[in-house]
Amino acid sequence: MPQFSTEKLAVAKFALIIVCLGSIIGPLGMASVNIAIPDLAADLQANAKMVSWLPTLFILSSVIFMLPAGKLADNYGRKRIYSYGLALNAFSSFMCGLATSIEWVLFWRFVQGGASAMIFGTGVAIITSVTPANKRGAALGITGACIYVGLTVAPAVGGWLTELWGWRAVFLFQVPIVIALLVLIKMRLKGEWKNAEPTRYDWWGTAIFAVFSCSLVYGLSLLPSILGMFMLGLAAISLGLFILHQSRSRRPLIRVQMFRESRVFSMSLTTSLLMYASNFPLVFLMSLYLQYVKGLSPLHAGQIILVQALSMAIMAPLAGKLADRVQPRLIATLGCVIVACGLLILSLMNTTTSLTYITGSLLLIGVGFGLFSTPNNNAIMGGVQLKEVGAAAASMNLARTIGNLFGMSMVNLMVHYYLGDAQFTQEQNPALILTVAMAMNMSLAFVVVACGISVLRGRSHST
Repeated sequence: MPQFSTEKLAVAKFALIIVCLGSIIGPLGMASVNIAIPDLAADLQANAKMVSWLPTLFILSSVIFMLPAGKLADNYGRKRIYSYGLALNAFSSFMCGLATSIEWVLFWRFVQGGASAMIFGTGVAIITSVTPANKRGAALGITGACIYVGLTVAPAVGGWLTELWGWRAVFLFQVPIVIALLVLIKMRLKGEWKNAEPTRYDWWGTAIFAVFSCSLVYGLSLLPSILGMFMLGLAAISLGLFILHQSRSRRPLIRVQMFRESRVFSMSLTTSLLMYASNFPLVFLMSLYLQYVKGLSPLHAGQIILVQALSMAIMAPLAGKLADRVQPRLIATLGCVIVACGLLILSLMNTTTSLTYITGSLLLIGVGFGLFSTPNNNAIMGGVQLKEVGAAAASMNLARTIGNLFGMSMVNLMVHYYLGDAQFTQEQNPALILTVAMAMNMSLAFVVVACGISVLRGRSHST
């Protein structure tokens, strides 16, 4: 194990602080918007179908640009791409806050998703580059906790800002915070981390993967029409072409052989994809349910939803420390089981379900997800060579974002089918309840499969 000097340890600690701050800001901006959706929809006269694209386009853009961001970071500097991502996030947030139509909000949310890919596709790679291997689990645990801190305060902050100053404030408040962080990076974070020899960028691979992502999301939204089936067929073909192209390319975006070389790496990524597919639509659905069905204010709804992320924030660093001593798959699998129990309970709710029942279910899901995420991330990052940590970090975040995208796309399909072009009104509550129940059952099925894969992934050699 290489020795780390005092100076390098100091850089590692400050890099951790910087990445942690970015890890709070990103989820804070993303999740707080979900609480503001009812007010935004009313102000811009957006129907249910348009509203459902708000989180979906953000995630779609993240998926498209996640691998390119990781590759560019490996070639040209992880700190540089991270900083560019922060700057683009601030600009797109500002433009969302000025938008006068739902179409413009959707466009800038797509841009914001690309900025998120640049932030999250490089942040973990920076931590892995500067942190000793025996402390990596704890560092990733702290980073994961900060993501959950952002998710924790997001519903409350979103509700508070929406009630005081309207939905535009949810976008605009991020801008000065990000600018301050960029100044801090410029002044205090010295050094850069990248590969010694840059490799040529794979534009064809990027284009093919973009076709796959867009056709998958659009196809799911159009089911069961003929065009929807055609788009899903195109998605399957383009995914096959992408894998074939990457396996033959001399300069791939991601070396697909990594998946064959390490069973722990590939199965941990699969587990991550399924778990995030189950979890991401939850805040969006609960925000609609609590405000439309239960009649809560944005602030009150946000306070209930934050229980899940708060429990994640508490559990993630504890799970990270355990992952440095105990086999990650054991902790991660326990987390999967607890999440499954929480979703099973939550899937039984209806119009008369008490807020205490809902809060307890979200608490259980948060505890389970906090136990799962950090050990699983540690297994992923420990399964590749140091020179490929940028690609591995991008793969980890790609699995997360594809899971988010697939889960939200399935919810989009349900919203389009049961609600369509209707405005959110009291008369639409039965359809909304049915949509929520279907989505909860879908999430439960994903988690059950994830439990099985997590058990079978094998022993990690990083502990």
